[in-house]
Amino acid sequence: MARIKVYTEATDRRAFACALDWPGWARAAKTEELALAALTGYAQRYEPVAAAAGIRWPAALDFEVVERLEGSGSTEFGVLDKPPKADSDPITALKAGRQAALLQASWELLDDIAAHAPAALRKGPRGGGRDRDKVVEHVIASEAGYARQIGIRQDPKSSDLSPAAVRSRRAQILTVLSSASDGSPLISKGWPLRYAVRRFAWHVLDHAWEIEDKSE
Repeated sequence: MARIKVYTEATDRRAFACALDWPGWARAAKTEELALAALTGYAQRYEPVAAAAGIRWPAALDFEVVERLEGSGSTEFGVLDKPPKADSDPITALKAGRQAALLQASWELLDDIAAHAPAALRKGPRGGGRDRDKVVEHVIASEAGYARQIGIRQDPKSSDLSPAAVRSRRAQILTVLSSASDGSPLISKGWPLRYAVRRFAWHVLDHAWEIEDKSE
């Protein structure tokens, strides 16, 4: 049985449970207990990401909560906000490459789900929610902001949403995130590498699964 190290980020109203070494495998719920249950429930949905990255998936899983972080207003809004202590540990190029491969696989899953989803997604009980293209645009636009946290800035003369800009930015992101790091923020007041790849992959998969769920 494989031990999966997990950390939580929680307030009195919302909690995230995140697998430390599996970027993108993170779920939120009202309490830590429910977030951990959701994380377990999404194991089968995350497994194809690992397979696409060429990483063997454990036959059996055993969660170990190694750190509990106090959340913030961002946590309650539904956004990961704080890196755990483990994200300050050095990471080799080999391990960073593994993390980056999972991010690449997350992008590929989003592209595949979006390609097969209807343009109009199922709306909430009050008619709210974005359609497919708006969800994808939101992910891409957010990545431009995330990229600045690791030292990548978009050419102001190009569109952040253009296919060429997206390909270029993602290639730069993978180059940065597949390199060895001493665990410190990649730029002043920016994100450490482990946290950055988790934040990118979580946002991609969260919306990929949203599109998938609302296509039914």
